[in-house]
Amino acid sequence: MEFFRIIDKQTTEEQLQTKIHPKSIEEFTETMLYLESNENNFLGATLWGEFNISYDKINGGVRFALLDCPNALSWTITAGFPPEKDKIVLHCTINRSEKPHEFIEEIEAFLEEWEDGLKKAF
Repeated sequence: MEFFRIIDKQTTEEQLQTKIHPKSIEEFTETMLYLESNENNFLGATLWGEFNISYDKINGGVRFALLDCPNALSWTITAGFPPEKDKIVLHCTINRSEKPHEFIEEIEAFLEEWEDGLKKAF
């Protein structure tokens, strides 16, 4: 399944990569915490529990993934590319075609937190 949020803010790849990193996630969400570095990744708390989380600078912005999540939840925050080149695109995926409604609501709330945080930061 995939989820999109389009945030009506203009920014650049460089600005996204400068402001959004493991130690700054608490500035964007209420339910995520940076706990400690873990080699190239980090240990973080989420509303679903603690996970090893990857963080990568990618073309257009950044990508996070919950490495030990059974749903392979990952999300990207990008600018300068379709579907909205002049806005921030928040894109989230899981490796399932169907999930219980409650879980989908949790993902939507998670994305809403990120959307609110991105609107405030940019």
